[in-house]
Amino acid sequence: MSDDVTAWLLGDQLNPTLDVLADADRVLLIEAHGFADRRPYHAHKLTLVFSAMRHFRDDLRNRGHDVTYLKRDSFGDALGAFLADRPETTLRLMCPASHGAAERLEALVDEHGGHLDLVENECFLTTPADWREWTGEHEPGRTYRQEHWYRHARRETGILMDGDEPIGGEWNYDEYNQETPPEGWRPPETPRFEPDALTRETHEWVTDRFDTWGTDDLDGFAWPTTRADALDALEDFIERRLPAFGRYQDALVAGEPFLAHSLCSPAINLGLLHPMEAIEAVEAAYAERGVDPGAFDPAGDGTGVGGTGDTTATTLAAFGGDESSADTDTTLPPVPLNAAEGFIRQVLGWREFMRHVYRETMPELARANQLDQARDLPPAYWDGETGMTCLSEAVGHVREYGYAHHIERLMVLSNFALLYGADPAELNEWFHLGFVDAYHWVTTPNVVAMGSFGTDVLSSKPYASSGNYVNRMSDYCSDCPYTVSRTTGEGACPFNALYWDFLTENEEFLRGTGRMGLMYSHVDRKDDEEWEAIRERAATVRERAAAGDL
Repeated sequence: MSDDVTAWLLGDQLNPTLDVLADADRVLLIEAHGFADRRPYHAHKLTLVFSAMRHFRDDLRNRGHDVTYLKRDSFGDALGAFLADRPETTLRLMCPASHGAAERLEALVDEHGGHLDLVENECFLTTPADWREWTGEHEPGRTYRQEHWYRHARRETGILMDGDEPIGGEWNYDEYNQETPPEGWRPPETPRFEPDALTRETHEWVTDRFDTWGTDDLDGFAWPTTRADALDALEDFIERRLPAFGRYQDALVAGEPFLAHSLCSPAINLGLLHPMEAIEAVEAAYAERGVDPGAFDPAGDGTGVGGTGDTTATTLAAFGGDESSADTDTTLPPVPLNAAEGFIRQVLGWREFMRHVYRETMPELARANQLDQARDLPPAYWDGETGMTCLSEAVGHVREYGYAHHIERLMVLSNFALLYGADPAELNEWFHLGFVDAYHWVTTPNVVAMGSFGTDVLSSKPYASSGNYVNRMSDYCSDCPYTVSRTTGEGACPFNALYWDFLTENEEFLRGTGRMGLMYSHVDRKDDEEWEAIRERAATVRERAAAGDL
C-alpha cells in the first residue's frame, strides 16, 4: 500500500477540522451531477449543496491544503480521471451515511485500480460500535425507542448531567414545549446570509442546468454556505431564539415559517457545523443563562424576545433583577432548561438515533409499508394549491425555502399523507427532493417509519390525528375555509373524516396496537348513519385531493 494518502470528502462532510484531513497529502472533492438529472430537486437544495462544496474547496485551499476538485456526471467518471493520474494513492474516505454507498464507492475505486481506506464518519457523535454495545447483536424485526437511547447517550457523554442524574432531575421536558404563542407575539428575525458571487453563480448554473422544483430565485434563500456563516447562524440562534425555542417549538403560526427554530440542520447535515459544536454551545448558554423549565416568558413584554430591541430590562425585571446590576452575560435573555434540553434531544437523541435505526433496518426500511398504502401523493404537495390553510402553509414553506419545521413535517405533511393513504416511498422521495436538510439516512426512518407508520420499528402506533391537533397548536383554523369542528358534509375539515376512515380502514391491523384503545372506544360509539356520512366525506376528500381541487 502506498504512503501517499488522499482524503476524499463527500458533499455532506464539509468540515475543515476533521481528523481525516490531518496527515493527508491532498484532498479530493467530487461534484457529481447525475443524481440531480434524474429527479426535480428543489433549486435551493442544489444551490446549497453545490455552493457549500465550492466554498469549502476554496476554504481548504486558503488553509494550505492541496485540493483536487472534479465536476463530473458520476463518481465513476471522476475517480477514473483522478486515479489515472495518481494510481499509487490511497483514498481515505469517511464511511458514507447512506445505505450501500460505501460498498458502491469501494467497487468503483477497485474498478479503476485504486485502494479505498474506509474510516469512521466523524460527522456523527456516536459510532456503530457504540450502538451495538448498547443494543447487543442485531435481531431482525427488533423495535427501538428513542427515549431509551437518548438517556444512554446523555449518560455516556455527560451532556446536561449532574453526576449520574440529569440536570433538573428529569430527562425530558417536552411537557413545557407544547404551547402556542399569544396573539401579537413575533419571533426574532432570522439571520440573513446574502448570497455572494459564488452562490449566485452556482444558483444560475443550477437553474439553467437542471429541471428543479420550488422557487427558482434566491430572494428567500436562507442558508449559510460557508463554515463561518454556519457558526454565525448558530451564535444567532443561541443568543436570540433559543430562549423561546423550547416553549413554542411545536407551534404553527400563520406567516411564520421559522418561529424560534435553530435552522441549523442544513449546516449540520452538510458538515459545516459539527453536531457537538451545536450541543456544547447550547449547554454553555444554559450554564451561563439557565433558569427553571418554563420560567422565562418569551412574550412577557407583549412583543416577544427581541421585540423591543432591549431585552435587558425585561429579562432582569422578570427575575427580580435590575438593569444596573447587569454584566455582559445578563444582557441576553435567560435560557430555560426545557429549551436547552429540547434542542439537545433533537441532536444527541433523535439525529443519532435515526442514523443508527436506518443502518440497522435497511434496505427493508425503504420499502416498508405495513398498512399497504398505495395512493399517489396529491398534486397539492407539488403545487401548494389547496384551500386547507395548514397544508397550504406547510407546502408553501417547502416550495419557498426548502424547509418546514418538525411539526409541519410530522403532523401536517406526513399526517395528511398517512390519512389520505399515500405510498410511503413516494412521500419519502418528496421529502428527499424538497428539503434542504434531507438525506436518505434521515428522511427514510422519519418519513417511512414515523410519519407513514410503514413499520413499527420506531413507534407502536401511528402519528395520526384529526384536525383537533392543528387547531390546538396553531392559529390556522380560524381563517381556514374548512370548519375544524365538523367531520362530515361540505366544508368540514378534511383531516376529520380522513382520520376516522383511516382507523376503520386499518382496524384489523391497529385495534389492540399499543395506545390505540381510546381511539377505538370512540370508533365503537359511532352508529351506522354517522359512519356512512364519514365514509362519504372521506371519499369526497380523497377524490378532490387527487384531482387537485381540495
